[in-house]
Amino acid sequence: MQPTPFELLATSIFGLAILHTFAAKQFERYAHKSTKHAGVLHLLGEVEVIFGFWAFVLMAVMASFRGFDEATDYVESRDFAEPLFVFAIMVVSASKPVLHAAERLMHVIATRLPMRATLATVWLGLAAVPLLGSLITEPAAMTIAALMLAPVAFRTEIPEMPKYFALGALFVNISIGGTLSSYAAPPILMVAKTWSWDTFFMLSTFGWKAALAVLCNATMAAVWLRSHLAVAPPVTGDQENDMPVPVVLVHLALLAGIVLSAHHPVIFIGLLLMFLGFAQAYERFQNPLLLREALLVGFFLAGLVVLGGFQRWWIQPAIAALDEGTLFLAALGLTAVTDNAALTYLGSLSGSISDESKYWLVAGAVAGGGLTVIANAPNPAGISLLKKGFSDETISALGLLAGALLPTAIAALAFVAL
Repeated sequence: MQPTPFELLATSIFGLAILHTFAAKQFERYAHKSTKHAGVLHLLGEVEVIFGFWAFVLMAVMASFRGFDEATDYVESRDFAEPLFVFAIMVVSASKPVLHAAERLMHVIATRLPMRATLATVWLGLAAVPLLGSLITEPAAMTIAALMLAPVAFRTEIPEMPKYFALGALFVNISIGGTLSSYAAPPILMVAKTWSWDTFFMLSTFGWKAALAVLCNATMAAVWLRSHLAVAPPVTGDQENDMPVPVVLVHLALLAGIVLSAHHPVIFIGLLLMFLGFAQAYERFQNPLLLREALLVGFFLAGLVVLGGFQRWWIQPAIAALDEGTLFLAALGLTAVTDNAALTYLGSLSGSISDESKYWLVAGAVAGGGLTVIANAPNPAGISLLKKGFSDETISALGLLAGALLPTAIAALAFVAL
């Protein structure tokens, strides 16, 4: 596929955005040292802002070269259902009644495990919640896991290395933990209908292998963190037992409705508005809603949608030209620099791809979903909710990459060897 000059320019801007994610921590450090330009530097150091920022740069360049109307037509042709869904699911799943239900469930399980409560909570947050993502979707699982783990495993006094390993394990586990069903993981959603992959197929082909890798990664991370959890406040579940059951049930029903209508923005945005009204009516049972963080994550993903539209010229031929073994490694690597859902979608457009190649493409895409912030749609949500526990209140892209290497290798080995 021969690229046009503008496609080459758009890919260059996409490359700058990726490089910017690796430099985000440096911008944040400069912001703390500078008084004159601290605001701009802090803005450029916000990981969630980066792809939205470069999407505006691309649109400005496109308007200059091709005209404002063509730039507007391009933006309006993009599908923003996923960013909107992630925004909606983050707000609802982070609400106090939903977290209350999740914490009570995890507390019941934790008290029955042969380990300290804090260690059990960390292990469950890294293992059980990511697997639960196959039911409630990956973005919801990421939100619940991050809020559950933040006060225990991602405190500022814990050394950076075990935190980055735990972060990498969480991101990889969320990415592969959604493969037990055919609707919860974005890269699976993109191909399930086209390739006739139902939940039974996913569970028997990918799910059990992913579950073993999730348990292995969670155990390694929990073992590394165990000596740093001794001074953490004891985790005893939500102490407020006066949360009315009807309020919890309404929240869970709205969450389920949003999950079931994930492909229909008109419906799930309507359910979100109903949730906002209900939350306002029963404000005494709410914490401050996660609106700012959810909006920033949606902005990040929307920017990725805009920038990713001009990357088909090089990604799709690369997928089509590779044999099965090489395709797995290529998908593993490409996922680090482009959203894994976009990768599998482009692969699904190739009508000649074999069943074996389909497996290796998806296996590589989900196994590599924890390597970078852009590799999997829920990752920006995790970054937004956990970054305050790291130095300079920002997460290094290189630190995440290093922390995710071993969990990624475990996931890849599970899909290759089992």
